[in-house]
Amino acid sequence: MEPEAAKLIGAGIACIALAGAGVGIGHIFGNYLAGALRNPAAAPAQFPNLLLGFALAEATGLFGLVVALILLFVL
Repeated sequence: MEPEAAKLIGAGIACIALAGAGVGIGHIFGNYLAGALRNPAAAPAQFPNLLLGFALAEATGLFGLVVALILLFVL
């Protein structure tokens, strides 16, 4: 296999993390909304947990993007 082809395949595999981050963020906000509709009084107390979960899920996607960009442009 040529090194250029291996770089492109590796970058494509690393970008799978972006899809996982999108799915994770959707689950986080969907579950928060469902919980807030069931118990509106508890929703403000859970908002910091929502933001923490969003940040961690988004960071996972960004790490995958950084790996893909490193594979494409640095190696």
